[in-house]
Amino acid sequence: MITAASLLAAPKEETFNPLLPDLGELIFGGVAFIVVLLVVGKLLTPRIQKTLEDRADAIEGGLKRAEDAQAEAQRTLAQYREQLAEARHEAARLREEAREQGAQIKAELREEAQAEARRLIEAAHAQIEADRQQAMSQLRGEIGRLSTDLASRIVGESLEDEARQRRIVDRFLDELESSNTQAVR
Repeated sequence: MITAASLLAAPKEETFNPLLPDLGELIFGGVAFIVVLLVVGKLLTPRIQKTLEDRADAIEGGLKRAEDAQAEAQRTLAQYREQLAEARHEAARLREEAREQGAQIKAELREEAQAEARRLIEAAHAQIEADRQQAMSQLRGEIGRLSTDLASRIVGESLEDEARQRRIVDRFLDELESSNTQAVR
């Protein structure tokens, strides 16, 4: 057992102070720190710096590309809107042309129909006049024959001479027509 006297009689050992490190450890730690600092400063810092610059360039380049893409999209949109306006204008012009052509065709068809109607009316009038003339000549012939028969019966003589018969019939019809025109007036 250790007695208090033995403790007092023992040589005094250095007391350990945890706040003051051993000088050898302090030197070794300082040299190791300087080596690590130099390695990090000379080798790793430029690489880290280059990586950070590359990343910053990539970000700035991405932003620049995004701005360029947005500007290109705006130009494309403006072109699209311009083309759309031109297409609308062209469509309106084509509609107007079609409307004008339709009106022109309609007018031409109307004129053709009216000309055809006039032609048909004139043909009908001509046919009616021809039919009237034919009916008049047939009627004259029939009236002439009937009147000569009647005159033969009244006179009691035969009026078979055809030239004479025609003169009598023509004179009779002329007198009849003149009396009708005077009665109409």
